[in-house]
Amino acid sequence: MEVILLERIGKLGQMGDVVRVKDGFARNFLLPRGKALRATTDNKRRFAEMRAELQARNLETKGEAGKLAGKLDGKSYVVLRQASEAGQLFGSVSTRDIAALLKDDDAEIGRSQIMLNAPIKTIGQYKVPLALHPEVEAAITVTVARSADEAERIAHGEDVTVRRTDAEEKAAAAATAAEAMFEPEAAKTRRGREESGDMVAAPPGGAETAAAATKTPKGKKKTSKDA
Repeated sequence: MEVILLERIGKLGQMGDVVRVKDGFARNFLLPRGKALRATTDNKRRFAEMRAELQARNLETKGEAGKLAGKLDGKSYVVLRQASEAGQLFGSVSTRDIAALLKDDDAEIGRSQIMLNAPIKTIGQYKVPLALHPEVEAAITVTVARSADEAERIAHGEDVTVRRTDAEEKAAAAATAAEAMFEPEAAKTRRGREESGDMVAAPPGGAETAAAATKTPKGKKKTSKDA
């Protein structure tokens, strides 16, 4: 079927282009959603009359979409869900859930504008594209986790589906307690140094033991024989 595009359609063409598409695609998507007209003689004349109005409307909606993209692009959101130890969700996170998440952030987005190929069914971090306008796109990051603490660990790149040992759990708890003593920026810097391996771990017994190990015993003078 030949149709006249009323807006830019990816991989098809620009507004006003006459293109040939499959009948089902035209009947089920393009025509009912007002994205195209059948390419009849009457409709070609009709489009010529309404072209200026369509272009003005397109510029307006594109501007609004651009503002929304500026607000949303690159933002991160957390969705808490129950899941098995292996990370399989007891349910899923769909476009409906993401649309509700964005609505709570004062951003009205239609479900059809959320480019999620399939519902999210495992915990993890996902980049979700948003088609805000035929010419404007944005992307958000959605972290699905069982708790806020787990969401933070996922954000730091940890694979939370691997069970941590008791020693690792204690080390993580100690790191969290230590971070609470630092200013936010200092804690962030410290965490980055730890992850890169720049920080040297203190020996068992802590900093006091390390200091004692380098201290000359009291009352003993260093002699050439000691050297």
